[in-house]
Amino acid sequence: MSANLKILDSFINEYKQTYVKQEITYDEGLVGDIKRVKDKLLDEKFLPSRQLERILDKQIRKARYPMEVAITGQFSAGKSTFLNALLSKNILPTGITPVTSKVNFINYGEEYKLKITYYSGAQEYAPIETIAEFTDQRKDEMNDIKYLTLYAPMDILKEISFVDTPGLNSQSQSDTDTTRRVLRDVGGIIWLTLIDNAGKQSEVKILEEYMEHFSDKTLCVLNQKDKFTQEQIETTTKYVSEKFSKYFSQVTPISAKMALDSRAHQKDVLIDNNVDAILKDFKNDLKQNIDTGNLDFFGEKYKDFQHKIREIKYSDITENLKLLNDSNIQEVLDFIDNEMRPKAAQAKEHSIKNDLKGICDILIKEYQTIIGVYDALVSVLTDIEESILNEFEEIHKKYNKQLFTIYNSLEAIMEKIAQETYKNIERRKAIRFEESKGGFLKGDKIEKVEYETYWINADNIYKNLFYDDQTIDKMFKRSIKLLKNVELETDEAFREVYRHLRKEVKKWQEPYELLRKHREIASDLEFSNTRHFAAKVYENVLSSYHRAILENISALRKKFAYFNGALSYSYIQTTQATVAHFEQQIHESEELYKKEPTRFSIQHPRQEDIIGKLKANFGFEKIEDFLTSRRNYLFKIVNYSKEQFLEINEDRIKFIKSKEAQYIEKIADLEKIKEEI
Repeated sequence: MSANLKILDSFINEYKQTYVKQEITYDEGLVGDIKRVKDKLLDEKFLPSRQLERILDKQIRKARYPMEVAITGQFSAGKSTFLNALLSKNILPTGITPVTSKVNFINYGEEYKLKITYYSGAQEYAPIETIAEFTDQRKDEMNDIKYLTLYAPMDILKEISFVDTPGLNSQSQSDTDTTRRVLRDVGGIIWLTLIDNAGKQSEVKILEEYMEHFSDKTLCVLNQKDKFTQEQIETTTKYVSEKFSKYFSQVTPISAKMALDSRAHQKDVLIDNNVDAILKDFKNDLKQNIDTGNLDFFGEKYKDFQHKIREIKYSDITENLKLLNDSNIQEVLDFIDNEMRPKAAQAKEHSIKNDLKGICDILIKEYQTIIGVYDALVSVLTDIEESILNEFEEIHKKYNKQLFTIYNSLEAIMEKIAQETYKNIERRKAIRFEESKGGFLKGDKIEKVEYETYWINADNIYKNLFYDDQTIDKMFKRSIKLLKNVELETDEAFREVYRHLRKEVKKWQEPYELLRKHREIASDLEFSNTRHFAAKVYENVLSSYHRAILENISALRKKFAYFNGALSYSYIQTTQATVAHFEQQIHESEELYKKEPTRFSIQHPRQEDIIGKLKANFGFEKIEDFLTSRRNYLFKIVNYSKEQFLEINEDRIKFIKSKEAQYIEKIADLEKIKEEI
């Protein structure tokens, strides 16, 4: 029993894992919000593209990425020295000649290394010590480099990423443009200038041109305060603060040199430097003594290392702390933490959420493009409706007249045959016998009585109508030919109605067979499906109309074939049957007359009677119904075609709108996602 329960438990667990939708929980904060939006936008119902997934992942990386602080200013303001002071390590090249010609991104990494990114998209890594080779603007080969990324295992870089810019008075306009873009996107800006340079006309022009819109996130740092008296520093600081308040949130005088010197002697920096040195030595010595099987070769160096560390830990750092305090570098760090960071976090969140809304807008717009494809087809089918109905009506009007012409020609044939038959009804003398009363003495006797009767000269009729004269034959053949022409022309007219519809739909189809998405993040599959729909428009739309037209042509052809056969039936036999009928009628009336001459008369066929009988023998009632009736067969087929077209058109429009509705629903879903951001 327990084995069965285990099997049941296993089945239940497997069912839950497979079919029960697990509720996803998201982290609190911006990254969690982005992931929530990402999962919604990547729902399979949207058939999302790989590009969309990548850009959403990029937003997550952007949210996780440390705040960026750009260091800018004019050349020779000491940006590299200042950054080295903030990082407590001389990792950027410094000198009197301006050398930083590329944007340097300084990011956290597990080890020191330099990544070079080229305009071609290629990347390579190099030792951090070689950075000067890639930043000297005096070298022509530097033109291929787009930017540099310096990685360093420093705690400050876990929360702040620094961007060292070429400056806004670079010799290269492209570098200046790059710096301008960086200033727009970063969370904070440190404008670095020399105290004795601050406020000069050259700097004022640059500030007016580039910095007016960034005052809320910009700190002005006056460097080299160590070269001036306290009074000079205060005077310059006050002047810059008042005159350039629209460009800077705060003005802070510092000495990057003092800060760098003090940091270079801080205990944690000294310990880190010694750790780096001992590790480097250990690696080199290990390679040379790899076969010894022990670490005795490294014992003395490790003892020296321990001794140095103890000295550092117990050394007096009072002077270093004073030097660090006098450098005023802490005020820069405080501004970054207290002013830049909160604003940057808020700006980043605002920027990312705007980007996410922008992504939704792009996807909505692309869906609207697809909806426009289906809308255009609905417009084609709606706009052409009246035209198609008129074309059907024109078929009836045009060929109905021709059917009347055929009818009139057939009636003329009937009249001609009737006339000839009537002409050949001749009088002749005949004798009958009747009893007459001879009187009382004479008794009854049979008396011969002469009377006048009629006979039809059939031979003369056939001779005049069919043998000596071919007129009737020609008239019949002409009628049959006219009927065949009407059949062929109505066939073509019906096909032309379909061709007109197809032409308009093909005009719609042509541009949309090549439809491409406008934005990279849009769904490839959605646009592929739309192109496929356009390419298969015959199967999706036109085939229903085409099939209906062909069915109606077939029905009309069958009716024409029937009447073609009727007209091809031997008119000689029809005439003979009609003549025989009236011969029999004359004979029967004569027999009655001979028996009771006072009651009956001998029948003399009238011309209208002959026409009537000819038409009856010819099946003229059906021909008349087909050719001249107000609701003749052509009228019925045309009327049915119109009703059928309207029905199919309504069905196809409904079908196209059902496709459209799927995208309208997706837009509504995207609007909802956008509202929730």
